[in-house]
Amino acid sequence: MNTSPKILLVYTGGTIGMIKNFETGALIPFNFDELLLKIPELKQLDCQISTISFDKPIDSSDMDVVRWKELGDIINGTYDMYDGFVVLHGSDTMSYTASAVSFMFENLSKPIIFTGSQLPIGDLRTDAKENLITALQIAALQEKGMPVVTEVGLYFEYKLLRANRTTKVNAEHFEAFQSSNYPALIESGVHLKVNESYLYKVEGNQKMIYHTHFDNRIVIVKMFPGINENILKSIFSSDLLKGIIIETYGAGNTTTQKWFLEVISDLIKKGVAIVNVTQCIGGSVDMGKYDTSVSLKEIGVISGKDITTEAALAKLMYLLGENLSLKVLKTIYETPLRGEMLEN
Repeated sequence: MNTSPKILLVYTGGTIGMIKNFETGALIPFNFDELLLKIPELKQLDCQISTISFDKPIDSSDMDVVRWKELGDIINGTYDMYDGFVVLHGSDTMSYTASAVSFMFENLSKPIIFTGSQLPIGDLRTDAKENLITALQIAALQEKGMPVVTEVGLYFEYKLLRANRTTKVNAEHFEAFQSSNYPALIESGVHLKVNESYLYKVEGNQKMIYHTHFDNRIVIVKMFPGINENILKSIFSSDLLKGIIIETYGAGNTTTQKWFLEVISDLIKKGVAIVNVTQCIGGSVDMGKYDTSVSLKEIGVISGKDITTEAALAKLMYLLGENLSLKVLKTIYETPLRGEMLEN
């Protein structure tokens, strides 16, 4: 009886799943049932690999909450059958999807590893093979029969990062992703170096809970000098709006013009959740540190602390879908749920 870990490889779409037709030069989808034929190195891995694809693989630019649920349903429906999961996904929106999946699975006890590539799997200089092979190896890592990683990770260019801490920072380099506010979980060199102290662990033997109710009636607004009052009011006037993420300057600062603070205050009084995240690639929101953010704190703006915009969006959709009061939502939002932000 084969007792090696069972890993499910899920293909949603993206460059990694493409091979080049050398006669036409066009990229065509790769048949993952022939995975071992194309990448014989996978036979050296001590795991059993099964594959499944979206019925219609998509470009990651077309990813949305419906497809998040489609992906979540695949993993949830096979959760007890496999020891780990590897999700192949286009890199452009990978951080958004991976962050969303981290909130979908509460008390996760198995690895869900996202990966992709900048070049197609059949390309001469492709990064796809290394990313795929190591992502599978990490998903199969066990110690005393238990998975080493029990969270949603993103593997790219020799590093496993906490998925809800990542941002895509480069469209051309192989090192496409960055985690400015949290260290790498695993580094791949001659050996896999596991940074045990950084791994996310669920306390006790709690049952996994699957969440699917994402409310996408939200908008992201990036602050900039000269932001227009009438245009902003027009965006915020919709009765459908349930949440706003404001990308602010530095440690959470915005314009102190009266009209802006009045608009924000009125929206909060109407029950709209407003989250403050920094537009800086690293660092944290610290409302009240400067005079320009004191008023935001006083009127009830939610602090996103050191969360990424991608995780902030997924977390807000998730909590809005739970139908919480604004006061409760604020308290929970400012609390780390899946390691997506610091405690303080």
